[in-house]
Amino acid sequence: MNGKNFAVSSMFFMLGLCFGSWSSRIATVRDGLSMSDSMLGSVLLAMTSGLLISLPVSGWAISRFGSRTVGVFTIITIATLLALVPFIASVSQLALVMFAFGFSYSAVNVSNNTQASIVEKISGETRLPFFHGIWGLAGFAGAGLGALSIGQGVNLSLHFGLISAITAISALACWRFLYNEPSLEQTGRAFAIPDRSLFNYGLIAFFGMACEAIMYDWSTIYFQDVISPDQRYVGIGFAVFMGAMTVGRLFILNRFVNRFGMRKTLQWSGIFILAGFGTAILFPTLVMSTIGFCLAGLGICGVIPLVAGAAARSSTMAPSSAIASVLTIGFAGLLVFPPLVGFISDAIGLRYAFLIGVFLAIGTIYRASKIPE
Repeated sequence: MNGKNFAVSSMFFMLGLCFGSWSSRIATVRDGLSMSDSMLGSVLLAMTSGLLISLPVSGWAISRFGSRTVGVFTIITIATLLALVPFIASVSQLALVMFAFGFSYSAVNVSNNTQASIVEKISGETRLPFFHGIWGLAGFAGAGLGALSIGQGVNLSLHFGLISAITAISALACWRFLYNEPSLEQTGRAFAIPDRSLFNYGLIAFFGMACEAIMYDWSTIYFQDVISPDQRYVGIGFAVFMGAMTVGRLFILNRFVNRFGMRKTLQWSGIFILAGFGTAILFPTLVMSTIGFCLAGLGICGVIPLVAGAAARSSTMAPSSAIASVLTIGFAGLLVFPPLVGFISDAIGLRYAFLIGVFLAIGTIYRASKIPE
């Protein structure tokens, strides 16, 4: 791997590390501010609102300033916001910080995918699943460190401060090595309404990303409140979920796509997601729920890399804007469903709120069937 590709991988790794670290300690933050599940849902709504609002801005900014500049600036912003979380004193302050976190996260995400699309164009190889696998590996590392920190009672400020410092220093080191190829980032119009095929990919992203976000935001709390294991095992479900996503993206996804094609791969993704949520709901025990979260991770691993890759190959839009337009539809799922889980949880319990994932998985299977052979 050359220096530029290593830098792109590092940007994916840092983004996953920050997000995995945050997701692994959501229960800690919730309990520290004495929030109900519906209050936490409101905070998550603020974060996903930032994600959604940022997407069209990100596409424009990358077309104007380049994915290297936008990516490095916003990953340092994320690191700074993460370091502030332990010192927040109210729910409203947390909501404001998480809105900015979501806004910055989506800008880094689009920037990273644009960098990855440049790698694909230069190499002539499919590389997006690999880079998303690096993100998953980092998320797994973040989840593992979070689970360890919970089990050992590590102070949240120390945990997040360390992750923040590593991220900021690494981003600055990557600057000189990232791709700066305006001609490869500005192919086609800077903005356009997605055509019919891209809109269908957007709907697949809508269902898949909603499932993914539910797992990120609620898996640790599901284990804590529904499974109620020893404190040492509260973070194991999220860690296994992230591990399954990582293994799927690094070692399984490309082979599956090459053999069966995108349509069947995404259909099987939905089937695995359905099996994962169903297992966790029907058998709320430590072992069976862990297996369910593993299945969900294997299913979810293929959705975003394949959808983003399809968008980046658009002939009518710049890669960054095509990715952003498709992910705008997908992030609408993040806007609605993770907060909805919190509201339903307060009404009938978190276990039954997870039934949302079952219906989203069915939607993924159905929309995948509309992809041309």
